[in-house]
Amino acid sequence: MASSQPAKRFDWNNLRIRVLSGVILAPMALAAVWFGDRYFLVLMAVGVALLTLEWGAMCDSETPIRAALVMAIAILASIFVAYRGHPWIGWLVVALGAAAGAVFTLLRGRIDRPADIAFGVLYVGAPAVALIWLRGAPGGREWTLLLLAVVWAADICAFLVGSALKGPKLWPRFSPNKTWTGLFGGLLGGAGAAVAVAAVQFGSDGPSLSSAGWIGLLAALAAMAGDLWESMLKRRFGVKDSGDLIPGHGGLLDRVDGLMFAAVLVAGVRLLFFRGLIA
Repeated sequence: MASSQPAKRFDWNNLRIRVLSGVILAPMALAAVWFGDRYFLVLMAVGVALLTLEWGAMCDSETPIRAALVMAIAILASIFVAYRGHPWIGWLVVALGAAAGAVFTLLRGRIDRPADIAFGVLYVGAPAVALIWLRGAPGGREWTLLLLAVVWAADICAFLVGSALKGPKLWPRFSPNKTWTGLFGGLLGGAGAAVAVAAVQFGSDGPSLSSAGWIGLLAALAAMAGDLWESMLKRRFGVKDSGDLIPGHGGLLDRVDGLMFAAVLVAGVRLLFFRGLIA
């Protein structure tokens, strides 16, 4: 009779490394959000450069720097245009940059990669423009802090609840460690974080606490969808992590995949709020 596989022990050392990395990186992000303006632009520019390098390495292992450069030029141009107060032109630059990246790849004779380069420009560029617009809009500091709080709370609560309660797997084909209990824990954590930020940071011109709860719930769902989406992309490219930049986390893309999806959603909600369509 074959012996059963022993239960996999929890890697506490990896958890300590992850926590230490978060303790170092989170204050940098919060400081850039708090002071805004050129500080936030610099943070975004550095993030775009690193993300395009990781994407280039995943989708074009032969000439990753060249692929990353094509993507970075388009995305950096789009966020600078958005920073100068023209977010809609920034979105247009992202779309044109995706098309230009595909054409450039075709001209190089890499007929198997144009869609990957084009998608990479959209995948990184759209959230980047959304974040620049969100931070620069009236009340942008509070809305961006709400976004970060939701994404971080959803990630932490999903991990803690999923690790404690276990239960059925959420999508074992692409992300074998995620569970349904972790999903619900993350949703509740995100909603609670949004309410807390709304109560502390926003004044009478911000969303109501009930609206903040729904915003947090939807943003947490978007963040976890972004995490699953990136797991699917890594499976497609045949890699475990997008890179090894952050100890305990992998690459930067592994750390901000949920933020990228949630940023687009929160920016859209902020636009609706700005136009008075939600309260």
